[in-house]
Amino acid sequence: MTHELLLLRHAKSDWSVEMDDFSRPLKKRGRRAAKQIGRWLREQDLIPDAILSSPATRALATAQRVCKQLDIDKSAVICDPRIYEADASTLLTVLRTTCRERRVLLVGHNPGLENLLEKLITHSIPLSIKGKCLPTAALAQLVFEGDWTTLAEGGAKLITLIRPDSLPE
Repeated sequence: MTHELLLLRHAKSDWSVEMDDFSRPLKKRGRRAAKQIGRWLREQDLIPDAILSSPATRALATAQRVCKQLDIDKSAVICDPRIYEADASTLLTVLRTTCRERRVLLVGHNPGLENLLEKLITHSIPLSIKGKCLPTAALAQLVFEGDWTTLAEGGAKLITLIRPDSLPE
């Protein structure tokens, strides 16, 4: 059976506010980008069956703004503390041990998400103008055969890589 993984890096956070990294909120630009990605997912009929998010404020706010565009109650977001500051191996463990649904949206942070994406696919990824694979609010759509417990390095195919600057406002 084909499964689908949507990797979403949190939207742009606000560094002008003095607070710890975990509590940093979204910037206005970030709120707009999360809405754009949610709208794009709805237009493509890519409604996730499950949404996993880092509990960090900026990641959770990104997930909730996407949910709003998809008409999904924000309480559907499952916060997993293992996602915050996770490396690729930890993220892979989270997916293998938590997911059962066909299409899962994972909202998290770099460098873990970029490293996971690089591990899951076998070809190179086009970089943004600023040299990043997954800039803030970028979404990678991957598919793989089998189930979540068998998700392995090199076992997925990248279908789409969407960055908010490529979407209409």
